[in-house]
Amino acid sequence: MTRWTFAVDGWDPGSQPVLEALTTLGNGRFATRGAAEEVSAGGPHYPGTYIAGGYNRLESEVSGRVVTNECLVNWPNWLPLTFRIDGGDWFDIDEVDLLAFEQELDVHGGVLTRTLRFRDPADREFELRSRRIVHMERHAIAAMEWTITAQDWSGEIEIRSAIDGAVANTGVARYRELASQHLEITETGLVGEDIIFLTARANQSRLRVTEAVRTRVFQGDRAATCERELVEEDQRIAQHLVVACEALKPLRVEKILAVATGRDVAVLEPRNAACKMARRQPDFATLLDEHQRAWRHLWSRADLRITDQLGDCDESQLILRLHVFHLLQTASHHAVDADVGVPARGLHGEAYRGHIFWDELFVFPFLTLRIPELTRALLKYRYRRLDEARWAAREAGFAGAMFPWQSGQEGEEESQVLHLNPKSGEWVPDTTHRQRHVNAAIAYNVWQYHQATGDEEFLASHGAELLLEIGRFWASIAEFNPDRERYEIRGVVGPDEFHTGFPGSDEPGLRNNAYTNVMAVWCLKTALEVLDHLPEDRRRELKESLALSEEDFTTWQEICDRMFVPMHGDGIISQFEGWEELEELDWQGLRQRHGDIQRLDRILGAEGDDVNRYQATKQADVLMLFFLLSAEELKELLTRLGYEWDQELIPRNIAYYLDRTSHGSTLSRVVHAWVLSRSDRQASWALFKDALRSDVDDVQGGTTSEGVHLGAMAGTVDLVQRCYAGVEPRLDGLWFDPRLPDHVGSLEFRVRYQAHWLGVRIDARALEVSLDASEATPVRVGHAGQLHQLRPGDTRRFELAAGS
Repeated sequence: MTRWTFAVDGWDPGSQPVLEALTTLGNGRFATRGAAEEVSAGGPHYPGTYIAGGYNRLESEVSGRVVTNECLVNWPNWLPLTFRIDGGDWFDIDEVDLLAFEQELDVHGGVLTRTLRFRDPADREFELRSRRIVHMERHAIAAMEWTITAQDWSGEIEIRSAIDGAVANTGVARYRELASQHLEITETGLVGEDIIFLTARANQSRLRVTEAVRTRVFQGDRAATCERELVEEDQRIAQHLVVACEALKPLRVEKILAVATGRDVAVLEPRNAACKMARRQPDFATLLDEHQRAWRHLWSRADLRITDQLGDCDESQLILRLHVFHLLQTASHHAVDADVGVPARGLHGEAYRGHIFWDELFVFPFLTLRIPELTRALLKYRYRRLDEARWAAREAGFAGAMFPWQSGQEGEEESQVLHLNPKSGEWVPDTTHRQRHVNAAIAYNVWQYHQATGDEEFLASHGAELLLEIGRFWASIAEFNPDRERYEIRGVVGPDEFHTGFPGSDEPGLRNNAYTNVMAVWCLKTALEVLDHLPEDRRRELKESLALSEEDFTTWQEICDRMFVPMHGDGIISQFEGWEELEELDWQGLRQRHGDIQRLDRILGAEGDDVNRYQATKQADVLMLFFLLSAEELKELLTRLGYEWDQELIPRNIAYYLDRTSHGSTLSRVVHAWVLSRSDRQASWALFKDALRSDVDDVQGGTTSEGVHLGAMAGTVDLVQRCYAGVEPRLDGLWFDPRLPDHVGSLEFRVRYQAHWLGVRIDARALEVSLDASEATPVRVGHAGQLHQLRPGDTRRFELAAGS
């Protein structure tokens, strides 16, 4: 591996499922997994192409019940490309004698390259190099190039280039009992001499997608003379091209894809649009040059350069860049004019069915400080589904807007009714939809975007309405308990997810999850502040259109003063009411019996036990408060509520919950690394390194192959940016409080704050901030409690105290 190249030497079929996810190529509009071109789904191979917003809904019968699931669809496979000699078997990497194999993902240029040398069953030796891109500038285009060199043979070679519509959503083993056939193939055909197309329609959503591919063969720089034959089969279409091949003279095959959908702007009919685009594309070399230029421009904004104490870049640098790469492939500038969200597993696989969760909480900080117009567009995904969230709140007996834990195309709750425990083989009820804290995440994202951009127009036109309706929801779900003289929230599930109910209680969900209660107060407080911040006419309009009264605002203020936060022991914030009554878990015994105990819920369930009985968390729950809120913010909220605060409250709670966390989510180590960054840099760095390798090492044993964990990838990037570098955008200025881990020698990156581009460099001695030369107004930069004005073209150096 180099600083920009993720490389694998040697063919290992068992590692292919993970590698196919990690080498996925995309451009924010669609993505294709890194499967070999000559293989079909089966064994270690799973080609998959996913379109942002390309959902479909199917019904399945599970344990005598009909359940409905909306899925991100696996669309027709455009990759198929292979060859054969004298009518023999088609080339298949699994059926030849491999002499050498290497695969490289160049994250700087967005190019996947595979080089192999092999001997076929007839003892002929070949060298094959494939290069593939999903174009980052041309949103509807992907391309591949095969270079085939016969080493010891000359004759005719037959090439097959195809589109395979006989695909299904079978990439996640635990979903295979569910309905998976989403597509109807409505049309295939040939356009001109070298373009074939296939149109598929989702069988419920009726979304139409056409893929058109143009295949050409070259000998040197000249088009090769070849005979072409069209082959149409059930749900597939192919062209066979017969061409002369000479020993040691490379034969080059170019396959260019154009994809058009019924969701696209400026597209009347997908078939015509796709075929027209395929015909108009330049050659592979030109497309590659454009694509690499687009990535070069992206990296000039997005790169984070991190060195060790010797000034070298270790493996952490490459993996950090790999994470940025996958972020930008899932959410790119192509989404600015699209109605899409950020799937928790990217566009890389079918886990979680392509749904949108709260992971945007971890994704948006990176995007906002580089491509804020993209964050704005992704926030509009939530705004466009505000009416659906209002309806959900009313149906549940609440006011305001209640957004779903899992969201798809329409914004309905897409959480599963049943969930399969692979340890026990049983289907069990799934109550994770009660994670109402997703509403706090949306509100938090709106406010963080506003502070980083100063986008008053968005706040007035969209953001404030979101905040107010979420605030109204929290006010309606909070109930006043006259015995305590405090407000409470019941029937919810916290971020932990292990605990979905109190042992022995018939009441669904939990009482007074601390994270949920505190963030509800934060939401109400912020909504009131935003309302006061708005111009008077817009404030009046919102009050009238949302029917908000002064009595409502009085109630909100009262909740901010009297919300219940459960505590126990010596200032430990209880994860939920009754937490301290749960049993302590025999962590050592479980580790001795099972080794990996990340998924305690499944392990205990298979043993006939229930994780709800124990003080054990899947991931950070209470500690999320320290992740999202500064010590000053949390102190203000808790003291306003009448709870005591001391300087040891945060480290005391961190130590307590760290000992009781199984890290069953890839997000867990991100949050724990963050909250330890000030008190234990060595432990923070170790957790950061673990989080960094979550997908590369597939630490959850098979889940990476189902799609990368995009929130965890983004979280590691955000750890470097906002935690170790200490970047905090506020309305009054861009603040810095760096705390580099001892291992880190220096850190460099660029950020965009309120329409200004700034360069940042940090080492153990100093922080340097420079403002790009332009005609822009000055910007304020804060450090050590002081704001400083920075003019365009200026650089400001701040000396850092030893140990900073």
